Amino acid sequence: MKRSYVGVAVLAFILFLNIIFTQYMVHQFFYENYVNTLIFCGLNIVLFPIALFAYKKMKNVKA
Repeated sequence: MKRSYVGVAVLAFILFLNIIFTQYMVHQFFYENYVNTLIFCGLNIVLFPIALFAYKKMKNVKA
C-alpha cells in the first residue's frame, strides 16, 4: 500500500498548522486575550475534519 507524496505533504502541512494554532491559542490564553483564544480554538477544530477528509481522499489514491 503505497502513499503518494502529495498526500503525505498535505497531512504534514495540516499538522504544522495545528501545532501553530495550538501554540497561538495557549499564548493568547496566557495573556488573557480570550477572543483570540476562541478564534484559534475554532481554527483547530476546523482543521480536524479537513485532515480526515484529506486522509480518506489520499487513502484511496493508487500511486
